[in-house]
Amino acid sequence: MVENLFGRIMNQVCENPSSQRDVTLQPKRPALSWGVKIKRKLKSVAPFLGRFRPLVGQCCHQCTPESLGLKLLCNTPPLGFQNLTCVNETHTGYRGWLVRRVCCLLFVWGREVHPGPAGDRRHRVHSSERVKKALVTACSSDETKAMELEMPEVRGHLDTILAVTQTFISPSLLRLVNWLLLKIFDLMFCNVQINLNQVAALRRSTQLKAPLVYVCVRQSSIDHALICLTLFCHNLRVPYTIFPAHVRQTWLRSILQRLGVVLLPEGSGSERDAEMDSLYSPVMTSASVMSALGFALSLLKGDHRGSVRIHFAQAFSLKEMCESGKCRVDGGRPLQDLLMTAIVHNRMDSIFSQKDVSWLLPDAVMPELPPAHRQQTIALTLHLIYSSTTNMAVMSTSLVSCLLLHKHRKGVRVSMLCRDICWLLEEVLFRNTDVGFGGSLVGLVHHAVSLLRPYLLLAAAPPTGEPIIAPRSDPDSLLILSKQCDVITRVFIHEAVGACAVSAMLSEVVGCGGGEDLEFDAVLGQNELTEKSLQLTHLLSPGYIPPCQNAHSFALDVVDSMVRCGVLVMEEVQTDAPVCDFMKRHGVLSWTVSDNPDESSDSDCEEPDIHTYKLSQPSQCPKLLFFLCSLLSVQLRALCWALESLHYLPLPITEKDCLSQLHTHLKNRAQLDGARYESSSIDLVKMALRTFIDLGVLIEDRQREDVYLDANPLFSQGAYKEKLVLFFKQFMFN
Repeated sequence: MVENLFGRIMNQVCENPSSQRDVTLQPKRPALSWGVKIKRKLKSVAPFLGRFRPLVGQCCHQCTPESLGLKLLCNTPPLGFQNLTCVNETHTGYRGWLVRRVCCLLFVWGREVHPGPAGDRRHRVHSSERVKKALVTACSSDETKAMELEMPEVRGHLDTILAVTQTFISPSLLRLVNWLLLKIFDLMFCNVQINLNQVAALRRSTQLKAPLVYVCVRQSSIDHALICLTLFCHNLRVPYTIFPAHVRQTWLRSILQRLGVVLLPEGSGSERDAEMDSLYSPVMTSASVMSALGFALSLLKGDHRGSVRIHFAQAFSLKEMCESGKCRVDGGRPLQDLLMTAIVHNRMDSIFSQKDVSWLLPDAVMPELPPAHRQQTIALTLHLIYSSTTNMAVMSTSLVSCLLLHKHRKGVRVSMLCRDICWLLEEVLFRNTDVGFGGSLVGLVHHAVSLLRPYLLLAAAPPTGEPIIAPRSDPDSLLILSKQCDVITRVFIHEAVGACAVSAMLSEVVGCGGGEDLEFDAVLGQNELTEKSLQLTHLLSPGYIPPCQNAHSFALDVVDSMVRCGVLVMEEVQTDAPVCDFMKRHGVLSWTVSDNPDESSDSDCEEPDIHTYKLSQPSQCPKLLFFLCSLLSVQLRALCWALESLHYLPLPITEKDCLSQLHTHLKNRAQLDGARYESSSIDLVKMALRTFIDLGVLIEDRQREDVYLDANPLFSQGAYKEKLVLFFKQFMFN
């Protein structure tokens, strides 16, 4: 009944302008830096600022400048978005009543298919120098025995991996399957949106006559099917797809192999075991199903169909990235060396280095890989992680979930929610981020709440009956809403890190003064703000900062972003002489005398200005500061809980058991701490475990068959553990 009431009120707001004014306007109150009032005539929201949508997904300007210079991705005014599942007679070359009934079939059969027969693939693999070299390494150290390629065990080992490559694309079967996918996805989703500008850029990259490798961020079990369908519908070559799950049915394996799907070798333990095989990689580079069906059925049975949006980042040259050598990850220092001196001894001399990320590709994985190739692989991985996260568009469900979790956790009226969505949307667009919605504001909120209905509580507020929305407090609801908020956290990562740094400095002011409440009218130094931001930057997981930007530069950008968003204002320094009178300013213009003219530079006559900052509105409650701190509090809270739960674990313990038991402890702790279940996800537990290993809190033992974790004796002492807990808690705004 409450849901029907919500729908009726939203419909009345859409139809009656006077009702819309009553809902969206609030009584006059003191203006805040984050507050935005909806104008009376505002009835729709624009999905972008200016004339064009922001260009997202561009390649790195430092590692691949030539690829960026090709300008494959550019804004074209006539191109917009296309619903992939909407097929009519205009997509065919025919007209008439019969065409309208079989237009989907005619459209599919008119698509261009690039068949990929197996051909002489076995001969090419046998003659590959990399395969021969791998056979020598894999078979025996005895050269005479290794070179006998006719040995039964050698040929059997090769045939096992060659079975993986026995896949090809059958044009008739591919058309039939894509016709079925169009019908199924039309039932599952309201629409499947494709950015035609990105498709046009992809088409330009295919004209360069270079092989394309697609790397996708897996979000569901049907991602590969959606991508292949998109390429098929736009007459682009459907790539060979690596399917990591095991398919044991012979008939199903045969069908998938005729669709270009590369399956794992039969009998292999896992995808990682196959990749650990020294022969598997050379063969694969010489050029579960039931869970997917269950996911599709669950969507078909759902009451509300959602939308899908597929993004393609700009293609870049892997050869250019490897040959340029501009992205280096071999000079990093362990996180323990960067932060432990600051945590234990309060010394900041070591935090300005780069963090080591070699754990992304441990030495145990493909140990024969040369160090230079290993570093290039890690650099490529970092670029792909960052590109995939920044390329995603912000959806309406992300805005609503973020506001409900981090600003209106106890509930909010629809009118206030609409006003805050307008503010948050404007801030997102100012940061050159793409959004995947537009249209009526009230209709937008209604659609987002309808999709999130299973995870929300709805009530009617007397006497007007205006709906009040609040998030449910059960674990599943909070985890799903928190997952929707991840994209917002990445958009505001500079401001979130800066807000947490400001919070840490304000907490230090309270500790020095002995008071109980935070003193907002405090002066914050630029160096101290940069150091706090740098400490928190080192704790971030890969994907938050650009791979080619060092952490110190990112921390400086954090301080600047706090000024741009209005949280901080630069304090003016009162001087006797005017600022413009440079000649009378003491010590500004001073040259050094040197016999070597190369030693002198402009820096000899300049001194860096050290700025100080204050909160822009110290007399009022800085709600924007609270909101930004809350974005990263989910991760920081998980670190605190995990650290406090380590003494419950029976150390030493295997990494798998440690992950499972730590996850259980965090769920129990979330139940005791005000149902903060969003900080107890398995992903956050993995992040916390990785952080503790890098900090030296846990020690890895890889000498045994499994990876064992044991506690560092240094952190078994209560004093060091307490300092680490306080280090995490200082960034959390309570």
